[in-house]
Amino acid sequence: MPNPHRAPETKVAKPETHEERAAAAEFLAAFESYKEANETRLAEIERRGADPLTAEKMARIDAALDAHQARLDALATKARRPALGGAPERSASEAAHAGAFDAYVRHGEAGGLKAMEAKALTAGTGADGGYLVPFEAEVEIGRRLAVLSPVRALASVRTIGAGTYRKPFMTSGPVAGWAAETAARPQTDSPVLAELAFPAMELYAMPAATTALLEDARVNVEEWLAGEVEQSFASQEGTAFVSGDGVGKPTGFLSYTKAAESAWSWGKVGVIATGAAGAFPSATPADPLIDLVYALKAPYRQNATFLMNRRTQAAARKLKDENGNYLWAPPPGAGQSASLMGFPVAESEDMPDIAADAHAIAFGDFRRFYLVVDRAGVRVLRDPYSAKPYVLFYTTKRVGGGVQDFDAAKLLKFAA
Repeated sequence: MPNPHRAPETKVAKPETHEERAAAAEFLAAFESYKEANETRLAEIERRGADPLTAEKMARIDAALDAHQARLDALATKARRPALGGAPERSASEAAHAGAFDAYVRHGEAGGLKAMEAKALTAGTGADGGYLVPFEAEVEIGRRLAVLSPVRALASVRTIGAGTYRKPFMTSGPVAGWAAETAARPQTDSPVLAELAFPAMELYAMPAATTALLEDARVNVEEWLAGEVEQSFASQEGTAFVSGDGVGKPTGFLSYTKAAESAWSWGKVGVIATGAAGAFPSATPADPLIDLVYALKAPYRQNATFLMNRRTQAAARKLKDENGNYLWAPPPGAGQSASLMGFPVAESEDMPDIAADAHAIAFGDFRRFYLVVDRAGVRVLRDPYSAKPYVLFYTTKRVGGGVQDFDAAKLLKFAA
């Protein structure tokens, strides 16, 4: 069996701060303890069966690894979240829009935004639908979502101005053939085109603020709004990109028709079975992962990533290759990914747990596999009446998504 290990393709950057260096060192030390405890567990199983105390120790170290990973992720998120105050200097129209939006959020004065709407129909949407946030705030919300939403961070993202993005593709290319120098050239068939449609659905959040907060001139209302909606938007769209049914929300890649890799065809997501219901096979647990990796064609495999939840990742930490090397490796620093068989691992809690017939691991080039569609514009409607003394901000953005290349990723199914 070939050794599937290879060096990660991304460059390893040193953690920049003392806190990041300390967190990375603690993570590496915890993983070394984890490997020692797992070796003890395996030796006990071979002798007389696993000791419950060893299993309990393993569980504690596993939880500690998750905590260290969460800390590293939090540091990376913090480092990649610049304040809106550091944005490039605004043009006169952008500054006017920002000032009018600030007055609307703080005091409910919509006159400035209404005047801009009358002057340029792209500035606002009217009192019933709310008003567009300033461009910098919209960009910042998108940036924060990319940090928090695992699939968005991996997928292609396209901004559109219409309600639906349509992407043509060829189901069969132009027919070609060979001919002798003086032989006749019969007419060939033309390419056959089909179309993928990605409608943008409405995603909303409703953060609340006190009057005192809005009256505080030191509070950057654009940054406050971005911070309030990021978690809600990221959670909702993260679930939809994985398992959404396409009704009022994007279609998640687990909702498409699936087929065994041997019977795969366009329009279906290919599946590799582990050979054991709800588990990795006991004799050769690493084999299904090797099959999954090499089910992907080479052009996709070069930029591929594993996607799974933390409980599945905990199971993958125990796996070894035929030489006794662990397949999973911790991230080398803050902002970097753990790796499995040399490929990055992304964590999504929306992926299912390991269970009978569960598609708990996805592997592929997600930038070519999944497309996220953002309709330009984040809108805010101020509501000071529904939850007095609080002011609600009904914030909406339109998001769509779906598979754009069915050959670019495969799923691992825990089934016989």
